[in-house]
Amino acid sequence: MAKLEDQIAQLQERVKQLKARQQKQVARERAAETNRKRKDDTRRKILVGAIVLARVEQGRLAEPELHGWLNEALDRPDDRALFGLPAKGSVGP
Repeated sequence: MAKLEDQIAQLQERVKQLKARQQKQVARERAAETNRKRKDDTRRKILVGAIVLARVEQGRLAEPELHGWLNEALDRPDDRALFGLPAKGSVGP
């Protein structure tokens, strides 16, 4: 009887190990999907930005309009400085 109980215990331990392995695999797949989505989002933003900048260079979009959008949307000082915008709350030229 003890031998049978040992086999059951071993099998239960094996099931536990396999379930842990399965959980790790699912977590890896989920992380990979999140990473892919983040990369796709970044690529979309880069492409949209490139199109907008190209339209400004071509004269199809007024630069003051773009600066207006940026002025409204950007809050962080380093982001604003990147586009030559004054810090929020300060008086601009």
